[in-house]
Amino acid sequence: MPDPAPVLVLLGGAGDLAMRMLLPSLYNLEMDRLLPEALRIIGVGRGEGDAARYRAEVKAALEAREPVDPAGWERLAARLDYCSADAGKPDGARALADRIGPPGELVFFFALSPSLYAPVTRALQGAGLTGERTRLVLEKPIGRDLESSREINAAIAEAVPEGRVFRIDHYLGKETVQNLIALRFANTLFEPLWTNVSIDHVQITVAETHGVGDRWPYYDDYGAIRDMLQNHMLQLLCLVAMEPPSDLEPDAVRNEKVKVLRSLRPFTRASVGQDSVRGQYGEGVVDGEKALGYEAEVGRPSGTETFVALTAWIDNWRWAGVPFFLRTGKRMAERCTEIVIQFKPVPHSIFGGAAVDDLVANRLTIALQPDEDISLTIMNKRPGLTEDAMRLQPLPLSLSLARALGEEGGRRRIAYERLLLDALRGDPTLFVRNDEVAAAWRFVDGVAAAWAQAGMTPKPYPAGSWGPAGAFALIERSGRTWND
Repeated sequence: MPDPAPVLVLLGGAGDLAMRMLLPSLYNLEMDRLLPEALRIIGVGRGEGDAARYRAEVKAALEAREPVDPAGWERLAARLDYCSADAGKPDGARALADRIGPPGELVFFFALSPSLYAPVTRALQGAGLTGERTRLVLEKPIGRDLESSREINAAIAEAVPEGRVFRIDHYLGKETVQNLIALRFANTLFEPLWTNVSIDHVQITVAETHGVGDRWPYYDDYGAIRDMLQNHMLQLLCLVAMEPPSDLEPDAVRNEKVKVLRSLRPFTRASVGQDSVRGQYGEGVVDGEKALGYEAEVGRPSGTETFVALTAWIDNWRWAGVPFFLRTGKRMAERCTEIVIQFKPVPHSIFGGAAVDDLVANRLTIALQPDEDISLTIMNKRPGLTEDAMRLQPLPLSLSLARALGEEGGRRRIAYERLLLDALRGDPTLFVRNDEVAAAWRFVDGVAAAWAQAGMTPKPYPAGSWGPAGAFALIERSGRTWND
């Protein structure tokens, strides 16, 4: 007899993440004919409904994004099913097991609150759904701190071995983030310069223009440090700073990322005031419209930060003395995610006259959003004839696939497409290992503890700005500036 069909179960399958990201990603994979041939997709939710109603809701969500190809939709719709059940309770998990039937490879995507991870996993285990062919895909963040993260991971480890747990950070699915690995390790140009000898500092910015909106009950408990710094920003830092892995095998890459996290210098009560800033947005203007302050959105006073800036130090030979400036915030002036590698200036300028002021150090900018691009700024002679000495100007060399290849560069993919495909195939390279989660939480918990010891509260900043004044002082004290 042939093996049973593989099954992808979307826990929270009717929720915002599933409708906005996961199902559009699955539709795109279907259009590219990359999904396993016999794959079944079951959405699970507490709401009443059946397969026909679920398909109609999914189609409406897809059509809200872009026109839907009829043939592609028919293929996806034929895979879709719906199970109305509370998967965190024994009877709900048993009902789900009945709907699944004898599965082949079984993949559960937890599009749920992290507080539900442990009870849902236990219920699935009790219903016999966590066998040797089961994989669990868990959304960030795993817990609220190191202790709660360990409790969740312990419950998961009782049901599924570590090699079948896929902790997802969608930033790792972005094309430009993956291209960072190729940029560093497939070119002789950059890697010899990727040290404290040539690099002056690194900036990582994740800026959002929107506020917390309806997410405030979750956000008010987590804040920017746990919602963004603990996962997205530290993942980007690891990819920039890690040593060359021996190969692209999953554990080879993840071992090097863990080494970076373990090399981060802990924050102390003495250093946290100098090397960190907390902020919270007040009312202001964003995109030409008045925006409420955070406390007005929440409806009460709050000590939760919506902005964090840090100077991080990696205590190893490669990065000794190189500051990593990290900042993330909501209600910022622009939506922007970028990594800036600022190289050191030339040791001696041979250019005299006005050209002395023209000379700027090389800069590599890796933009993730709103547009994905990699550009290297280099110095070039300014065209034309003058009575002065040679004049210089910086010019960017762009590695943008969209500009280089035009339509051949392909559409911009949803980051979840790559990650869903890897989870279905069982490739954990772009997912986060348990010890990596623990190391990230250990660092973040140290920052939060230092804030508490120093009595640091969030400083106000107007919505539509680049954060509190202290964020500028943080970097300018060293004679550097943010790449705004």
